Formats: sequence, C-alpha cells, structure tokens
Amino acid sequence: MAKSPAEEHPVKAFGWAASDTSGVLSPLTFSRRATGEKDVKFKVMYCGICHSDLHCLRNEWGSTIYPIIPGHEIAGIVTEVGSKVEKFKVGDKVGVGCMVGSCRSCNDCDNNIENYCPKMMFTYSSIYHDGTVTYGGYSDIMVTDEHFVVRWPDNLPLDSGAPLLCAGITTYSPLRYYGLDKPGMNLGVVGLGGLGHVAVKFAKALGVKVTVISTSLNKKEEAIERLGADSFLVSRDPDQMQAAAGTLDGILDTVSATHPLLPLLGLIKSHGKLVLVGAPEKPLELPVMPLLMGRKIVGGSNMGGMKETQEMLDFAAKHNITADVEVVPMDYVNTAMKRLEKGDVRYRFVLDIANTLKAT
Repeated sequence: MAKSPAEEHPVKAFGWAASDTSGVLSPLTFSRRATGEKDVKFKVMYCGICHSDLHCLRNEWGSTIYPIIPGHEIAGIVTEVGSKVEKFKVGDKVGVGCMVGSCRSCNDCDNNIENYCPKMMFTYSSIYHDGTVTYGGYSDIMVTDEHFVVRWPDNLPLDSGAPLLCAGITTYSPLRYYGLDKPGMNLGVVGLGGLGHVAVKFAKALGVKVTVISTSLNKKEEAIERLGADSFLVSRDPDQMQAAAGTLDGILDTVSATHPLLPLLGLIKSHGKLVLVGAPEKPLELPVMPLLMGRKIVGGSNMGGMKETQEMLDFAAKHNITADVEVVPMDYVNTAMKRLEKGDVRYRFVLDIANTLKAT
C-alpha cells in the first residue's frame, strides 16, 4: 500500500518521553507525520498533567506502548492547516483532548460519541490509522485530524483551560448524560482533586446543590468557601455519613484509587445514581444488596465526544470556569509526577510547553 504524502515526509518534533515502567521522563527527538489534507498542525502552548498520565507511564493499565510521550490536555495555536481543512486557520487557538481518531462510521461515531468507538485512538500510546504510534502533548507540536480538534473560546485562558479537555469533559459529560444537571438537585462529588474540583464548578454553574465527600476534613474550607460547595462530608465519619443517608440524587465519584463503594451507596436516594469517572488500577468491590433495595444504579463515564467537548468548552467560557492550576516548566515534570502521586497539587499541574520546552 502506497504511503500518503503525510507519511512520506515526517516532521521532526521534540518532547519528553518515558522508555520503561519506571515512568521517568527524559527529552526525546521523534517524528510526527506531515500535515495531511484534513490535518491541523499547531504549536503546543500548554499541556495539563492528568493522573492517567501517571498510570500510563508505569503501564498500570497494561496498554502502554514505549516510548510514551503523555499529555491529553493540550492547548495551542495553529501554525498550518491541510488543503481540505474547513474549521480552522493559521493563528486560531485550539485544543486536543483524550482522543485523536476513531472509525468515523460506527453507531457511536454517527451519534457523536466517538469516545466509545471500538476503534477509538487515544492521543498517546495508541496505533493510528497509518500504523504509527500516537504521541501526546508533552511535546512542541501536534498534528491532528481537524475532527478531533476543538475551537478555543476567546475568553478562556489557555493555561487554566487546558485541563478542561480531560478533567472538564470527564465530569461535564456524566452530569448531562445521567440527568444530574437539573437545578435544585443534590449531587455528591467524591474527591476534591483534578476532576473533583472542576466537577464542583460545573455542577454549581448548572444550579445543582453540591456536597463534597472526602476522607479528610482538611479540604472543607476550600470546598465551601472558595469552590462554592453547599456542604461537606467526611466519609470516614460514621455519624456524618449516617446523618446524610438517602439525601443525594446522585454521586460523581472521581477517585482513581481503590476505595469502598458501600458507604457511598448509602448516601443516595432510591433511584439514585453512583457514577464512576475515576479509574482505579484494581477492581472495586460492588455490594449488590443496596442496589436491589433502592433500585440504585452504578454507572461509568469516559470523557465525551467531540460535539460535547466543544459544548463543554463553550459552557466553561460562558460561566468563567477554569481549572485551578500550578503552571510548571517542562524540566519539572518528574517532580510533578511524584507530587501528583502524593496528592500534593491544587489541583492540576500544567506544563508551560511553549516557554520551557527546549530542544537538545
């Protein structure tokens, strides 16, 4: 099979990669495909660090392809467009999230949920249509099919907006799909990390009453005073949990570590929904009796399709929703990963790619 012009003339790129399960990142020069007729090439300005990056660096989900260049919360500025690109022009601000490809012909793709396409391709550590490995945003440039690029709202900052391309859509999508977006509803948010703090902001903008659920009292003031949560529960306090039993319409569980579900199921009303958006590396234990006795639902959600991702970004811009970020230089990335593992970040690291990524 003949190669396309984009495959015949790869472009030199530079980023930081890990070569084994130690997960240690170091500089790497590599090749990206040239800009094809439907591709958008853009200079990466900022890239968020997601907990998924840490899992993948260490191959904790068993699907990593080394060398791996992580990063799927990518914001940048267009430098080149293919001859058949219709939505973007040079100079536009754009973003790329968790995926860069799908089959474009299955039922899921036809219904704008490309994220559930059986042939969906992740932004990094996937095999692309041309047989090459995908590389993420810890790099100087991206080349992506325009269908998987979102337009960046003018009033949304690139740095604090970048994490919305994963943390934002991963929490916005289930609120919409599971009907937990109605004004006056009572929603619990488990975990006040990268996903959780954004979930609180989106839910409040939708008019939902929010209870933050955490293992420690330490984040109570932050949750209520600064993020605007209505109440706070310490999940390890039996008295608090008992007092709140059956009060929530639904719960968004953002925790990516192994944790018990039984206490959470007790908080939701009959017909309530516990939605998991975190991805623990080990299976969780699911008690069935609480589901039977209250006709309760345990569901999951994984990011969102391209149409909904654009909708989420536009909603965030309208309501001035951004992530709380700590912007760090590229050479700080390994330290950032160690801090992320300890939960020592409020609430998302963002790499300043454009100003600090230097080719060697």
